[in-house]
Amino acid sequence: MAASRIVIENCAIATVDANDTEYACGHLVVADNRIESVGAGDAPADLENVVRRIDGTGHLVTPGLINTHHHFYQWITRGLATDHNLFDWLVALYPTWARIDEPMARAAARGSLAMMARGGVTTAMDHHYVYPRGAGDLSGAIIGAASDMGVRFTLARGSMDRGRSDGGLPPDFAVETLDGALAATEETIDKHHDPSFDAMTQIAVAPCSPFSVSTELMRQGAELARRKGVRLHTHGSETVEEEEFCKELFGKGPTDYFESTGWLGPDVWMAHCVHMNDSDIAAFARTGTGVAHCPSSNARLAAGIARVPDMLKAGVPVGLGVDGTASNESGELHTELRNALLINRLGPHREAALNARQALRLGTYGGAQVLGRADQIGSLEPGKLADLVLWNLDTLAHSTIADPVVALVFGAAAPVTLSLVNGRTVVEAGRLATVDEDAIARSARDEARRLARIAAEG
Repeated sequence: MAASRIVIENCAIATVDANDTEYACGHLVVADNRIESVGAGDAPADLENVVRRIDGTGHLVTPGLINTHHHFYQWITRGLATDHNLFDWLVALYPTWARIDEPMARAAARGSLAMMARGGVTTAMDHHYVYPRGAGDLSGAIIGAASDMGVRFTLARGSMDRGRSDGGLPPDFAVETLDGALAATEETIDKHHDPSFDAMTQIAVAPCSPFSVSTELMRQGAELARRKGVRLHTHGSETVEEEEFCKELFGKGPTDYFESTGWLGPDVWMAHCVHMNDSDIAAFARTGTGVAHCPSSNARLAAGIARVPDMLKAGVPVGLGVDGTASNESGELHTELRNALLINRLGPHREAALNARQALRLGTYGGAQVLGRADQIGSLEPGKLADLVLWNLDTLAHSTIADPVVALVFGAAAPVTLSLVNGRTVVEAGRLATVDEDAIARSARDEARRLARIAAEG
């Protein structure tokens, strides 16, 4: 059967390929779920089976944005503990989070995914680690929400086995046993992980953080991931307090602790990595360990400024993350493009820290590297999967910025005229095409109120 083709013409294009190739006025052709061609000028005139031809005048086409760290369930606990640092924030919110159930997880996942997809995210991930006893199939609910929306998705199946009675932060009834966490994680991999080139759902092994899991869960989690051929994810070096905790409990800093448990390598990525010294950065570069940079959340929780320019210079793979919407209430990734650039300019590199194209690369190709999918997504190149966004820059907000990439990154959030995932339309004219976003908002609001009532009752 002949391939169905979508043609986008007369638009600026930022391919984010190895050479940062751009076209001031070019075309892009999608054949089924792959990018067939991209180049300057008009598309070839003799293309067959063109089912849609789009005039992209006033628009910029980029790869779809890739989110590399999130906690979807937090969508229904936004706007709480707004003046807390990380540890105080966790203490304040864990009693509420520990009462989530399957309908809440589904509604929160749909809300989180909808907000990201509407803003140009085509590949999302969720680090879900709160599995209260009797809460239902939380992983299935989250994966189902992503499938319904048509977004490419990685579930980082998290876990915690260090409750309050063992010196951890979460209530005991919200943590799993070592054996239970490992068994549930393996079951999730077996049921849902797709290793194929155009996979829509993948699973990673993701114990929560050094201060909420045992060393044995870290070690055996890494062994499980490598036996199953999936990636590994956790939080790392987020705060000064975490470094002090690791030194007190393990006699070494976070990076050395991670290395001792098998948690450095090209199949690993860590969230935050704010407090990294030169030796830590060198270890990540040497081992190919990736970083999910979450500038808005890091600022919201007063964690600090990650050394992203130094990481990039050393060769560390770096992507962007929204992080949970209880610490980044906007819940969309364009904010992270802009804040990654602006916040890093407050660091020692000042105006030379990052530029607009580096920020766009973090949010696209960098994210693909971190998720282990750089040969499939993250840039606009023939043969890659058709995950792309057509941004409308023909607006009042962008009207006097001549450079389209600068307009996208430095400017206000640009409306999404079209978003394709695997060649299928997910956003059309700024609205979700696959789900009812108004119904999603109502459901999330109802579940947020139900959770608040349950938490208040204790």
